[in-house]
Amino acid sequence: MAIKKVWLDESNGECVSCGACEGTCDAVFSVPEKMQVKEGVDYSKYEDDIKAAAEGCPAQVIKYE
Repeated sequence: MAIKKVWLDESNGECVSCGACEGTCDAVFSVPEKMQVKEGVDYSKYEDDIKAAAEGCPAQVIKYE
């Protein structure tokens, strides 16, 4: 199933602004001060990179569905 939604979930931790997600998938993530998910992106084109960014996030705050 294609990824249709990506978001920052700080309910169990806080983004540490390390930039790992942006380094893994700058087409989807931006880290000016805190991680942001870019709007208007076809997330299905970057599924593997989104999953890698979520798995590599030290704060585990990247969620997708």
